[in-house]
Amino acid sequence: MEKTNRERKEKEKQLKRSILTNMIIVPFIPFLLAMGVSFYFFTTALENNTVNSLKRIVEDHCDMIESFLVERQSDLEFITNTYNFEEINSTKAINTIFENLKNRSGAFVDLGLFDSQGIHIRYFGKYQLKGKEYKDEVWFKKVMQTGYYISDVFLGYRNIPHFIIAVRQNSGDKTWVLRATIDTQYFCTLVSKVRIGRTGEAYILNKYGVAQTLRRSGGIQVLEKDQDYLKFPKSQNSLQTFVNIDSAKNKYLYATIWLKNREWLMVVRQEKKDAYKSFYSALYISLMIMVIGGAIIVVIAIYTTEHILKRIEHLGIEKESLGNQLIRAAQLAEIGEMAAGFAHEINNPLQIIKSEYTLIETLMDDVFGKDGMEKNEDIIDIEDSVDQIKLQVNRCSEITHAILKFGRKNETKEQLLRPFIVIPEIISMIEKKAVVGGIEIIKSISEQAPGFMGDPSQFQQVILNLFNNAMDAIEERHGSSGGRMSVAVCRKNENRIEIKITDNGSGISPENIEKVFSPFFTTKPVGKGTGLGLSVCYGIIESFGGTMKVNSEQNVGTTFVISLPAIH
Repeated sequence: MEKTNRERKEKEKQLKRSILTNMIIVPFIPFLLAMGVSFYFFTTALENNTVNSLKRIVEDHCDMIESFLVERQSDLEFITNTYNFEEINSTKAINTIFENLKNRSGAFVDLGLFDSQGIHIRYFGKYQLKGKEYKDEVWFKKVMQTGYYISDVFLGYRNIPHFIIAVRQNSGDKTWVLRATIDTQYFCTLVSKVRIGRTGEAYILNKYGVAQTLRRSGGIQVLEKDQDYLKFPKSQNSLQTFVNIDSAKNKYLYATIWLKNREWLMVVRQEKKDAYKSFYSALYISLMIMVIGGAIIVVIAIYTTEHILKRIEHLGIEKESLGNQLIRAAQLAEIGEMAAGFAHEINNPLQIIKSEYTLIETLMDDVFGKDGMEKNEDIIDIEDSVDQIKLQVNRCSEITHAILKFGRKNETKEQLLRPFIVIPEIISMIEKKAVVGGIEIIKSISEQAPGFMGDPSQFQQVILNLFNNAMDAIEERHGSSGGRMSVAVCRKNENRIEIKITDNGSGISPENIEKVFSPFFTTKPVGKGTGLGLSVCYGIIESFGGTMKVNSEQNVGTTFVISLPAIH
């Protein structure tokens, strides 16, 4: 015996060494190859990805700014096409129009109406601009020439940086201009929304390098010239990226794009060390990954080896346990056959008792049914007792009939089953048990529910198993009161029906819910379950062409859903 144990332990050590060696070497070789190839492509592509990402952000932001300007211009054109000069030329009308514009966009500051001579004849806003003459202003000349104009930022009469959008309208013999001022702060906020890393920022210059919006990092104000503009490439390509050193000697990655018919240049920049931070960290990260990855492989190999060895040992124990459960299952099967035999034997004397009752009833009718014969209290009690015998004999007969039907060994014979008929029959078998356990049974079974094909005794086995499991779960959580179990049958679609059995019992834990249909899996104590019930039920429903699913939450309840092909 001692020699056998030594040999077994030596074999276990050899197996452990073999598994551990293979678990380390086999994954480590492809791991090193993968890391080398990945590092090469990662460092090569990262710079391109950084630039391409910056380009995409610039293009998207450019489209947003262009859309903003076009939408504001369209707002004014819509007004000039909707109203004529006389309709707008009133205080009430222009006030109403401005409020509508303000509701569409918070970018509008004020609104003005000009005649063909550039006289500001109607105005809504906070500045005193009504009556001023603009015929010599650049923006007025431009709008009279082209029909619309979006200006650069300028000071104007109000001496505050702003820019305007103006449209011209010809109606009959009148030519007039509608002009709106855009809130510079609002526009600056819109432009500066770009956030790239820690130092990324966006701003707009005009074609002379004068700032139209603020720069988040500072250095220039609106209407100040950007000294770095002179260092930008002079190409007119739609989108350019380059590296440049600003006046503060910081190296930046730039992306520039023209907008507003090449009158404005949107600049997006980010400090190079910030933009390529991932690139500079790639080597360090790769080395760390290699070290950590190697350590993880070793640790996982050791853990997996121990787990495999424990699993092998556990499987040996489980094999013995499964043998015991099979013996228990065979015992229960024998008990089931004996129960069917007992029911058959009990049914015979029940039929004799029923016949004797019928004879007693006939004799009592002959003796006490004569006209004019009064029944005393004893006779009435005898009749009540005889009626009670009839009631209990019929109940025993129904129980034995159900047991015989359940335990019948006939070949599987499919037939059309109607849920509103077969399910109430099964419920009647467990109703008394439910009442004793304080369980309320709620039925929702429509007579219009379609039928399905199946073997009656097998279907009875499935439903009884689910009912018993539900009552056990309810008893575990609620004891002898407060339990509730519902049975619902509904049409899922034209071709399927669903049977739902729901309880408010203890529920199934998440780690066990995937195992409930596995053979020999049970959460019940030894002697109370074999772990075969739900597995067998699952197989029966599949043989009917259906499916069985379970949804459960601990301390809330469980729902079993059976889906079957409908027969119309």
